[in-house]
Amino acid sequence: MGHVLTRMRPFLLTALGVVLAAAPARAVVQLEAVEYRQGDAVLEGTLAYDDATGSKRPAVLVVHEWKGPGQYTRERARQLAELGYIALAADIYGKGVRPATHEEAGQVSGIYRNDRALLRARVRAGLDVLVSHPLADPARVAAIGYCFGGTSVLELARSGADVKGVVSFHGGLGTSEPARPGQVKAKVLVLTGADDPHVKPEDVKALEEEMKAAGADCRVIAYPGAVHSFTVPEAGDDPSTGVAYNAEADRRSWDEMKAFFEGLFGPVSA
Repeated sequence: MGHVLTRMRPFLLTALGVVLAAAPARAVVQLEAVEYRQGDAVLEGTLAYDDATGSKRPAVLVVHEWKGPGQYTRERARQLAELGYIALAADIYGKGVRPATHEEAGQVSGIYRNDRALLRARVRAGLDVLVSHPLADPARVAAIGYCFGGTSVLELARSGADVKGVVSFHGGLGTSEPARPGQVKAKVLVLTGADDPHVKPEDVKALEEEMKAAGADCRVIAYPGAVHSFTVPEAGDDPSTGVAYNAEADRRSWDEMKAFFEGLFGPVSA
């Protein structure tokens, strides 16, 4: 019997080698700090992608909340990379500009809310860096944003940027530079809290009317019981404050984004 096992070992090793060779390479997500510029401003974002293959893939820009780039948007970029995308967690404020308090965040974000041309330029600077990466497919590009970032990606769409779609998570919807007819090339998905005191029903209606007048493909989904920052665990759990995490809305909105991207780009292999 021992001799039989000895004779079988080469076959078993060969078969195992075939199985291992046929198995796909395991994806390892790489996170890289990326320094870039918009005019004289130095910006610093984080690029995320898996290194299992060198093939081009859809690219997604991720824009931060009002406290600036941080762990939250880096994690979202990493999650997108795990799904098979290349993602850049962009920087709107500038390298080292990271508000520590809500008061500071309000002041810094206000600069861009009051200067939509500058905001659009900062978003497009990140987009240019992302699209120029060797792994990015320039024909398959989208952008997502959270809170301030949701406002930012809507401005990107309004500007007529050549992207397939944008997704706003609990972002502000108003603008001083509404889209002109025929200008919006991207499909627009707005994911908002039905009880968000910062995004009122009249704001949703105004956006829908703006997008309709512009001839844009726009869909709004409002999650019952969800308030502002519903995807951010650090927002706490008290919706009476107007800002709170909602696990169900977080899960559902992420699933909506994935379905939206599959509709834009088709299935993407991680």
